[in-house]
Amino acid sequence: MKINTLTLSASLSILTAINSLPFDSKQLQQSFQLNVPGLELDGTPLKDAPEFSKQDFNALPEIDTEQLQALINEAGLKSRAETLFSIAERSKADYGHPTRVIGSAGHWGTIDYIKAELAKLRGYFTFDVQAFFAVDGKVNSYSLLVDGTEPKSLLPLSLTPPTPNGRPVHGKLVLVENFGCSVEDFPKYTKDNIALIKRGECAFGDKSINAGLAGAAGAIIYDPEGALHGTLGSPTGKEVPTLSISEKDAAHFVKVLSKHPHHKFKTTLYVDSYVKNIRTLNVIAETRFGDHDNVVSLGAHSDSVTEGPGINDDGSGTISLLEVAKYLSQFKVNNAVRFAWWAAEEEGLLGSDHYANSLSPEENSKLRLFMDYDMMASPNYEYEVYDANNKDHPNGSGTLKDLYIDWYTQHGLNYSLVPFDGRSDYVGFIDNGIPAGGIATGAEGVKSPEAQKKFGGEAGKWFDPCYHQLCDDLSNPDYEAWVINTKLIAHSVATYAKTFEGFPERENATEASISEAGKKKSNFKFHGSNLIM
Repeated sequence: MKINTLTLSASLSILTAINSLPFDSKQLQQSFQLNVPGLELDGTPLKDAPEFSKQDFNALPEIDTEQLQALINEAGLKSRAETLFSIAERSKADYGHPTRVIGSAGHWGTIDYIKAELAKLRGYFTFDVQAFFAVDGKVNSYSLLVDGTEPKSLLPLSLTPPTPNGRPVHGKLVLVENFGCSVEDFPKYTKDNIALIKRGECAFGDKSINAGLAGAAGAIIYDPEGALHGTLGSPTGKEVPTLSISEKDAAHFVKVLSKHPHHKFKTTLYVDSYVKNIRTLNVIAETRFGDHDNVVSLGAHSDSVTEGPGINDDGSGTISLLEVAKYLSQFKVNNAVRFAWWAAEEEGLLGSDHYANSLSPEENSKLRLFMDYDMMASPNYEYEVYDANNKDHPNGSGTLKDLYIDWYTQHGLNYSLVPFDGRSDYVGFIDNGIPAGGIATGAEGVKSPEAQKKFGGEAGKWFDPCYHQLCDDLSNPDYEAWVINTKLIAHSVATYAKTFEGFPERENATEASISEAGKKKSNFKFHGSNLIM
C-alpha cells in the first residue's frame, strides 16, 4: 500500500462517505477533525510546523539498538496509559463503563490520539488511514430444548444469525455424518430440522453454511472439550442459527440417532442476535527515509473488547509502538520502518487481515517481515515468544523467533514458547507469505507451577486475570514486564532498521505464491481470541 501524508481534505472525504451510515454524526465529526499541532483547519501547515529534509535525516546518528532501548522508560508508558484510559471513559454515556470497542467514542478517540501523536513526528514519518468495514455482532439471548430439556452445557457461536422473525425454530434432531464439512454429509431429511454436527476437520462457519445449504433450520456443534467459545467468522448470509454443546451432553442423542436415524428428538432452538457492519480505520505510519523496498513492519491493535478499557489488551502494544516511533525519530535508519495500529482485532483480526489481503504482490514483496505486539504487560506475566519456524511458516519467521530468544537470554530472562495458533494479528501476514512473529505476556491461560518458578507471580491463576474484563484498567499492567518488552520491541526495530544481514531474502510475491501461502490457513485453530475450527 502506498503511504501518503494524511490531509484534512482526505479525512473529510472519508467522513462524507461515512455520514450515510448509522452513527452519531457529532461523534464522527469530532473523530475526523484533525485537531493536531501544526495544522490549520484547512489542512495547511502552520508557520512553526517542523520541516525535515534528507539533509536533516542524514545528520542524525545511525540507529543503535542500545541507545534506542535506553530511551524507553516507565514514566512514558504510564503517562500514555493514563491518557488512553481517559479516552476510554468517553464511552461511559453509551456503554455505562469505559471501553474502546470499535464504533465507540473511546475507539474513535484512540484513533485521534494515535494520529495526533504521529502528527508531531510528521517530519520523520508519513502517515495514512485505511478505512474498511468491520463485522460486529452480539448475541442477546439463546436457548435450546431437546425433548423439553436444556443441555447443561450451551453456548452460542459468535456472529451467529438470529432465528427468523425473533421466534424459535422447531424440528427434529438430525445427526450429520462425518464432520459436516461437505453438503453431502447432511442427510436428505435435514431440511427444516436441526443439524447435530461434530467439531473437527473444518471451520465452524463452514459447518453452519453447509447446514444452511442442506436446508437446516439451525445447527448444533458438539465438542469433546465442552461448549465452544468460537465464532462462525465473517458472515456470508448462508449460515443458520448455531449453538454449541459438549460431547457429553450430545452423547445420548448421538448414540440413539446412530442406530435409529429417524428417531424424533423434538428440538426447539432460539437465538436473538444481530450482526452488522461498522466502518473503522487502520492507522499506518512509515519513515520518510530508508529503503522502501526492504520494509520493517510491526503492529498492535487499537481496539478493546466491549467489556472494558483494554489498557493491557492491547493498550500496552498501542502505547509501546508510539513510544518506539517517538524515539526512533532521533535516529537515521537504513531500512524503512512501517508502524500499524489495527482496528477490529477483537472482532476477528479484521483490520490486519484487510490490510494484508489488500497488498499487491509488489507491495507484499517489499515487506521483509511483520512483528506483532499484543498484550505486553499482563500482571501475572510470562515472557512469551511465538513458536514460529522457517519450514511451516514463511521463511524468516523462525529467524525472528531466534532474535527474541537471544535478547531474553542475553538479559538473563526466562522465556516460554507459545503456540503460533492464530490468536493475533500476524495471521493475515502468514497467510500472505510474509514472515511474521511476535511476543506476548499471556492472556487467559493458567500459570503453571513451573512457570511460577521461572517468572514469579501466582500459579493456578490466569496470566491476565482481567483479560477481556472491566478491570483491565490502570491498575492492571505490570510495568516491569511492559518496560522490558518495549525495550525488546525497540531492539527488534533497531536491528532490522539497520540491516537485514542474515535474515532470509524474500522471493518476489506473485498471485500464485500468495495463494499457496494462504493454503496454510487451516493450520490456525484460532482467528483472534475465538476458535474457528
